[in-house]
Amino acid sequence: MELRGRRAARWALSLALLCSALEAVPVGPRPRSAMGQFWHISDLHLDPTYHITPDRTKVCSSSKGANASNPGPFGDFLCDSPYQLILSAFEFMKDSKQEVSFMIWTGDSPPHVPVKELSTKLVISIIGNMTSTIRNFFPDLQVFPALGNHDYWPQDQLPVTTSEVYNAVADFWNPWLTDEAINTFRKGGFYTQLFESDDGFQPLRIISLNTNLYYSPNSVTVNITDPADQFAWLEGILETSSQKKEKVYIIGHVPIGYLPYARNTTAIREYYNERLVKIFRNYSSVIAGQFFGHTHRDSIMVLLDEEGKPVNSLFVAPAVTPVKSIWQMESNNPGVRFYQYDVLDYNLLDLWQFYLDLRDANKKNESNWKLEYILTKAYGIEDLKPESLYEMAKQLSVPHSMLFEQYYSNFIVSYDKSIVCEEGCKTCQICAIQYLDYSSYTDCINRDAIWR
Repeated sequence: MELRGRRAARWALSLALLCSALEAVPVGPRPRSAMGQFWHISDLHLDPTYHITPDRTKVCSSSKGANASNPGPFGDFLCDSPYQLILSAFEFMKDSKQEVSFMIWTGDSPPHVPVKELSTKLVISIIGNMTSTIRNFFPDLQVFPALGNHDYWPQDQLPVTTSEVYNAVADFWNPWLTDEAINTFRKGGFYTQLFESDDGFQPLRIISLNTNLYYSPNSVTVNITDPADQFAWLEGILETSSQKKEKVYIIGHVPIGYLPYARNTTAIREYYNERLVKIFRNYSSVIAGQFFGHTHRDSIMVLLDEEGKPVNSLFVAPAVTPVKSIWQMESNNPGVRFYQYDVLDYNLLDLWQFYLDLRDANKKNESNWKLEYILTKAYGIEDLKPESLYEMAKQLSVPHSMLFEQYYSNFIVSYDKSIVCEEGCKTCQICAIQYLDYSSYTDCINRDAIWR
């Protein structure tokens, strides 16, 4: 009852703020409501070779010769996405009739296959195919994309200067982006653009980072202090946004921070991670949210300042592809999500995660995308602001926390309820949620007995 009362009070406050804003701005369109929404999709990983055949080793190239486990029309856990799976995701999103302002798409269209099975031409073709598919389903929707580490050939080796892939993808994304954004993208695979709200309030700035430049396997950027001058560019954009009192959403493919499933391992090189953490701390008052993909799992992070105060909320969206390697115990069901935000200040209010039960879909030969959870309801928090996520993280940290069991089930997108994450596994998760820099993360890992 207390939670419901707080939520009612929050909405009353939002409406009061909305009314006062309308009085201050007598001209311009009236807002439909105090809340906006946007979709987030990631890691489509189309495998054009996927087909049902008696020889399980030949169902898909992405299984790399392993026997597909239980292939059906919507895919297999040892394969990347068949086109039918991707179509079903977009059909669900379109049929849901959700009123959304825009979509973010955080990269990775090509499949996980050996380098020799792809080429620059094939990678460009697949990114073009996925772009066209999105535009066919959502012809009038503003989309803000980001490049993934597989959106290049050879994979991971994204360059610091203009390239054939950057130019081709810039042409594909031209209908969504401004001339200025396109020109920046051609040079280094990143850009910034304002999203002008229909509600007539302050615009939102999207910064789409090419975090693949910092990705550990990228040999092109080894020993480069500021690949493609993206750090300097980012700080310049954030400084201008700060002066103009803009709010910013950061989007990218490879997340900052530590991997929740690999102890002492950052997704990007440690030096670059420390640099980004410092930048994001310095401009945390400007940044209203950060959104990534890459891990194929569903996780949150809370950026703390140097005094341990929560200052930024970060979200890693699960993949549409269900693929796992033969040696992995767990994978993920396909997932898509939308976020809800306050139109006055772009603070994040909630997250709705949807998924497809792949085994069930294949068995019934139909895709039935379902709501997996609503974040505030699942974890009993008020909204998605850093302070709320920090409270959630503390609840997850409690020994034998049932809430953590729920979090881990969501982490693998309801792949298998019988899989548990205890002791060292839980330590990695809890430390990765709360500590994004080397010093605080290492301290957390060394205190791991607390979480058991």
